Amino acid sequence: MFRWFLRPLDRYVLSEWSKIFVGTSLGFPLILTIFDLTDNLDKYLNRSLPRKDIALSYLYWFPESVLLVLPAAVLFATVFSIGAFTRHSEITAAKASGISFHRLTFPILLGALLASGGALLLSDYVPLANKRRSELLKESQYTSGNERYNFAFAADKGRVYRATMLNVDRGYLEGIEVERKGREGDPTYPTWILSANSALHFKDKGWMVRQGAMHIVPGQGRDIAIRFDSLKDKSMTESPRDLMASPKAPTDMGYEDLGRFIQALERSGSDVNALRVERALKIAVPVTCIIIAFFGMPLATSNQRGGAAYGIGISLGTTIIFLIMIQLTKAIGGRGFLSPEMAAWVPNIVFGVLGLISLARVRT
Repeated sequence: MFRWFLRPLDRYVLSEWSKIFVGTSLGFPLILTIFDLTDNLDKYLNRSLPRKDIALSYLYWFPESVLLVLPAAVLFATVFSIGAFTRHSEITAAKASGISFHRLTFPILLGALLASGGALLLSDYVPLANKRRSELLKESQYTSGNERYNFAFAADKGRVYRATMLNVDRGYLEGIEVERKGREGDPTYPTWILSANSALHFKDKGWMVRQGAMHIVPGQGRDIAIRFDSLKDKSMTESPRDLMASPKAPTDMGYEDLGRFIQALERSGSDVNALRVERALKIAVPVTCIIIAFFGMPLATSNQRGGAAYGIGISLGTTIIFLIMIQLTKAIGGRGFLSPEMAAWVPNIVFGVLGLISLARVRT
C-alpha cells in the first residue's frame, strides 16, 4: 500500500515494528480471554448457555480487549524494535549512511498513526459488540431485584429514559421522561422530549404511556407541545426486566451516545464529571498510540545491552505509570478539581512533553 511512499529501509523498519505490534495487540487479549473464561465458565454453564454462544460472546469481547491494549502494543513494538536496531548496530549504520535517527524512525510514527486511527474505529464498534455479547450471555435475565429508583437508561437510537421508579412485577414506571436527540439540520428528524406521570407494560402491546406531554423541538428555538392521555411508543421495546439492567458503562456507548446520555443526566441535576472524563478519553486514548511512540523511541536507545529483559521492564513500567496517571486524573476530573476534558488529556500532555524532550536529545 505504501510501497510508492516508503523506501526499502522504511519498509524494513515498519515490518519489524509491525511483527511485534500485531503479536502484542492480539496476544494480550487472548491471555485476557483465557483468564476471564476460567473465572466465569461455571457461571455461564449454570445459566445453561450453549457453548457456541459462550464462544461467540468472547469473539464479540475481543475488539474491546484489543482496544485496551493498543497503546501498550505500540510501546512494546517501539521499544523492542528500536532496541533490536540499536543492539545490532543498525542505527549506527544508518547514521553512517547519512540517515538521521528521526528519519529512520519515521515508519514507526506512521505505524503508530495507523494504530491510532484503528483505535478510533474500534471505539465506535465496541459498544455494538458489547451489546451483542450481553445478549448472548443473557445478562439482563439474571439481574437481581424487582425495583429501581431515580435512574437513567441509555437505549438504542439515541434515546435516553429517566424514571423515578420502576417495578418489574407490575410492569410499572413512574415519573418517566424519554428523550430522543434529533439530527441537526434535518427538520424531518427533530429532537423531542416526552414526559408522563406513568407507563404500564403489556406483554402483547408493549409500553402504554399515560397522562403526559410531548415537546418537539424542530430547531431555531421553536417548541411544539402536544398533551395526551395515553400513547404507545413503538420504539420503546425494552421490557421491565431490561430496564433493571445496570446502567450502561461508558465503554458500552459511543462518543455521541455518551454525550446525549450526559446531557440528559445534566438536565436532571446529576453529577456527570466522571462521565465527561470517560467521553474525552474516547479520543485521548487512541491519540495515546502516537504519544507513546514519541516517548518510547528515545527510551529504547538509552541502554544498548539491556536485552529483552530491559525492554519488557521499560514497557511494563511505562504502561503501569500511564495507567496510574489515567486513574488519578479520572478521579481529579470526576471530583471537579480540574476540567474533565483537561483531566483526560493530562497523561498525554505529560508523556508527550517528556517524549519530545527526550527525542530532541537523541543523537541524530
